[in-house]
Amino acid sequence: MPVRPAIIPGLRYENATAAIDFLVEAFGFERHVVYADPANPAIIHHAQLVWQNQMIMLGSPRHDPKYRWRLAREAGGVTASLYLVVDDPDAHHARAAAAGAEIVGPPHENDGYPGRSYEARDPEGNAWSFGSYDPWAVDV
Repeated sequence: MPVRPAIIPGLRYENATAAIDFLVEAFGFERHVVYADPANPAIIHHAQLVWQNQMIMLGSPRHDPKYRWRLAREAGGVTASLYLVVDDPDAHHARAAAAGAEIVGPPHENDGYPGRSYEARDPEGNAWSFGSYDPWAVDV
């Protein structure tokens, strides 16, 4: 059984339902569980998506002042950046671009360290990087 990560990123999306569909189609996530509001299925209380035995959690905005969540649009820029290790950044890039991801940086050799990568934004402006560099495989 694989070791479960102890850090699981969480994101908020204005249209969490559309975000889930996009992340599945463009980036290759799989739905693990989605808890929608029974009275309004457009509100996602909590969702878990998996990707290569890793997980992200996401949901609709919470406008509770104790959290101070800001969507990328509300913040006027990136509020989080996620890096995912992929075997073939070029093939992953082609999938993401075909599904409508905004490509910020096309596939390229990494500058100053090994591997290839590319950068993209999802439809709500969250930053994603995908690359062949595996920081766990590097001897320090």
